[in-house]
Amino acid sequence: MKTRPHPLVLALAVAAVQSLMVLAFAWPSANTAPRDVPLGVAGPDAAVTQLSQRLEQAQPGAFEVSSYPDEAAAREAIRDREVYGAVVVTPQGPKVLTASAASPAVAQALAQIASAQAGAPAPAVEDVVAADPDDPRGTGFATMILPLVMSGIAASAVLTLLVRTVRDRLLGVLVFAVAGGLLTALIAHTWLSLTPGSYLEVAAVAALASLATAAPITGLASLIGPPGIGVGALTLLFLGNPFSGAATGPELLPQPWGALGQLLQPGAAASLLRSVTFFDGAGALAPLLVLTAWALLGLALLAAGLLRRPPAPAASSDEEPVVLTA
Repeated sequence: MKTRPHPLVLALAVAAVQSLMVLAFAWPSANTAPRDVPLGVAGPDAAVTQLSQRLEQAQPGAFEVSSYPDEAAAREAIRDREVYGAVVVTPQGPKVLTASAASPAVAQALAQIASAQAGAPAPAVEDVVAADPDDPRGTGFATMILPLVMSGIAASAVLTLLVRTVRDRLLGVLVFAVAGGLLTALIAHTWLSLTPGSYLEVAAVAALASLATAAPITGLASLIGPPGIGVGALTLLFLGNPFSGAATGPELLPQPWGALGQLLQPGAAASLLRSVTFFDGAGALAPLLVLTAWALLGLALLAAGLLRRPPAPAASSDEEPVVLTA
C-alpha cells in the first residue's frame, strides 16, 4: 500500500513553489536596465567617437554602439533589426531615431538616455518603426504571449490525462496548433489590432508557437507519464515566460537569463511575432529556428511514444505454472 505525503509537507512544497514563482517573475522586473543594447550612431567620425565615449562613460555596458555613415544607413539598420535605435549627429543638433515596435521600453530608454548624453536638452525624436496605434505602449502585444504558453500547457494536460493513445494525442496536438493559431490571429490581428500585417502570417506564427509548446510537453508525458506535464509547465513558467523579454526586450533583462529566454518558446514567439508583423521578417530567422526545433523535438517525442511497445501483461497468479517434461 502506497503512503501519501503528509498534508503539511504538501502545503510547504506548494508554498516553496509559490515563492519561486514570485522570485522568477519579480526579479527580472526589479532588475530591468539597458545591457549591451544595440544602438547606432551616425554622423562625422569625430562626433560619433565623442558621443560613443559619452554614452559609455555615462552608463558603462548599457549600449553596444555601431557607427553608420549617415542617417539613411542608421534608418536601414533599425528596419533590419540590427539596432534598436540610433543617434544622428547633425549641424542642427542631435536627432534620436527609435523603434517602439521593437520595444516601447527600449525606445523610451533610448530617447531619455541618448538625448541626455547628446549634449542638447531636447533633441528631435522620431519613431522609425512605430508600434500599432491601437497598442502604442505594446502592453497588449506583451500580454498575449502568456496565454499562448498557458494554453499550450493546458492542451498538453488535457490530451495526456483524457486521451489514451499516443496517436490520438498527436492528432490532438496538431489540431490544437492550427485552430489555436487561426483563433489567436483572429483576436490579436482582426479584432484587437495588436499585430498589424498579414492575418495568415500572424496565424502561422501563433500556430508554430502553440505546436512548439504543446508538442514537447505532450510527447514527454507520453514517455514518462503525467510528471512530464509538470516538468514542461514549470520550465515555461519559471524560465520561459519571466525571461521572454516580450514586454521590455531581452537586452534589458539580467544576463545570461535574457539570452536564455530567447531559446525558449515564449521569448522566441515574441521575437518572431515582432519581426513578422512590424519588420517585414527582418530578424526572424533565429526565433523561427528555435520554435521549429522545439516543435520537431515534440513531434519526435510523440513518435517515440508511438513506437514504444506497451508492457506485456503480467501473468495472473491464478494460472497454474506450466511444467515441461521430457
